[in-house]
Amino acid sequence: MMSVFDSLVGQDEVVATLTRAAAAASATLRDEETVDPGAMTHAWLFTGPPGSGRSVAARAFAAALQCHRGDGCGGCTGCHTSLTGTHADVQLVIPEGLSIPVSQMRELVMRAASTPASGRWQVLLVEDADRLTEAASNALLKAVEEPPTRTVFLLCTPSLHPDDISVTIRSRCRVVALRQPAPAAVSQLLQARDGVSAEVAAWAAAAAQGHVGRARRLAADPDARHRRDAVLGVPRALTSIGACFDAAESLINAAESEAAATVAELDAAERAELETALGAGATGRGTSGVVRGGAGQLKELERRQKSRATRTQRDALDRALVDLAGFYRDVLVTSLRAPVAQVHSDVGEQTTAAAARWPAESTLRRLEAVLACRDAIEANVKPRIAVESMMLELWRG
Repeated sequence: MMSVFDSLVGQDEVVATLTRAAAAASATLRDEETVDPGAMTHAWLFTGPPGSGRSVAARAFAAALQCHRGDGCGGCTGCHTSLTGTHADVQLVIPEGLSIPVSQMRELVMRAASTPASGRWQVLLVEDADRLTEAASNALLKAVEEPPTRTVFLLCTPSLHPDDISVTIRSRCRVVALRQPAPAAVSQLLQARDGVSAEVAAWAAAAAQGHVGRARRLAADPDARHRRDAVLGVPRALTSIGACFDAAESLINAAESEAAATVAELDAAERAELETALGAGATGRGTSGVVRGGAGQLKELERRQKSRATRTQRDALDRALVDLAGFYRDVLVTSLRAPVAQVHSDVGEQTTAAAARWPAESTLRRLEAVLACRDAIEANVKPRIAVESMMLELWRG
């Protein structure tokens, strides 16, 4: 029988924990005595590296809480609407921009405090809770400290570090730690869920370094594979200082183009919808004044869209840096003859040639330069400056 947890790869202990909690929550609603009274709590914190399935686990748990059977059957209306994001009692916070503002969090906390429409639970699920502003984090903390009887908070962050989640919020949540799934498990999921051939699934899972979403994109999207090939060609192109700046320019432009293509259609649809709501194209007395009066709303929309474009660009650039880090990791593995699998097995000749040319210490410095670039961009250093600095470090070795 299908379950809402079937798409959660390589997380057996997590599934067991969440299944027990959902059963205890269901028993509570029926005023039945549960065999595991400590299994359920009102606030949960899902942590783990990118691609581990933090948001997948949180969504599956939300569905299990709304399941009519109480076990996350995957077939009832409660499960289906929760997983598709249309359940009236599951509020999803998916940040599109660089941060989650306090105004949005206050509105969602107020909605989450209302009585559930379906008679079960109000669930507030915050993906990327590490993007909460300080004020938004404080607004959420007040709700978590004094939770309504029928409200459950599900938060997702990369780690328990204070930079990702405040210590006070963390102390009031039960932590669910996820690990990076093994490539073999990701490969099996791609074959079973998406019908990907075994050979392609194994390659994509390894190239994505266990990141389920990235593996699926590589397996299905030729453009994603072309972008990856271009990134893996960067080390060979770094032959001079000028070539370093050219490579940085190409990497930044590729990320900008990918981001623009990703958000263009959504931006246009949002603007058209808002203009229609403001009366654009209407005729008659007073309509021009209504449209002029909506200038502030249009400006706010443009601000949100700009923030989303910046976030999308940084995500695209980060994917490229992860691929580049994987290449230098493979070179280091080859140099040290470590008994572990290659990430980019399809560029083995390039990896072997680099390992023969560079000392292991030099390769390690290059790998550290890529990781330092990721950290710098996350710390709001301008991407162009961070990437140019990285390229020079890669050239110097």
